[in-house]
Amino acid sequence: MKPGLPDIVISAGRLRAEVEQAVRSFPRYHKYSTGSDLRQQILLVEKLANRAWRDRARQAYWTAELIFAIDEFKLSLQLGKNIKAFTRFEQFELLARLASDLGRRCGGWRKQQQQKSQNDPKPSASDQRAQTLSSQAASPAEAHS
Repeated sequence: MKPGLPDIVISAGRLRAEVEQAVRSFPRYHKYSTGSDLRQQILLVEKLANRAWRDRARQAYWTAELIFAIDEFKLSLQLGKNIKAFTRFEQFELLARLASDLGRRCGGWRKQQQQKSQNDPKPSASDQRAQTLSSQAASPAEAHS
């Protein structure tokens, strides 16, 4: 990986490498069904992480897509555990922790983007409300009369 990549992209790449290692040890029946699904889904997650980082203009869109892809990957991971595709529980546990960490980072990234977008639009001079200057004659007592 290149230096300067955000943690999300690096985490997605690490998770993909770990998925490849885990799927290699799947029993043959699961290797070509569940294993193939996990590989495709984690590849999509990695691609979306890269798009979300590189396409600044549509970053919020790609981040939302990334969140959905991570959630779908987690569901497939859980299915793999339930059907006993993993030869060792430790494999599943590692992938689940990495996926959870990636999801947490992505959620934080989305929050950070939302905060920036709320603060980004700087009001122009014409958008600001005109200031009303009060005179001594405009006292609270006179306002009620």
